[in-house]
Amino acid sequence: MTVNEMSVGVLGKVKAIKATPTIKKRLLAMGLTPGTEFKVVKVAPMGDPIELKIRGYRLTLRKSEASRLEADLVGND
Repeated sequence: MTVNEMSVGVLGKVKAIKATPTIKKRLLAMGLTPGTEFKVVKVAPMGDPIELKIRGYRLTLRKSEASRLEADLVGND
């Protein structure tokens, strides 16, 4: 499952990043490393952007970026 497929309130854990080296480096720099837990806080009406709460801060990703992040479900809030 990818992050852009998750609903608001879902808790997840980053499993892998499937992206070009440039995008992967950027996502890793933002703290989206494998094993990191996050919560989907908001999704805009058209699905873009997606707001995550990760490592104590809020991160907004484009739908195209979120589709590159594979994640496991941890639960619901």
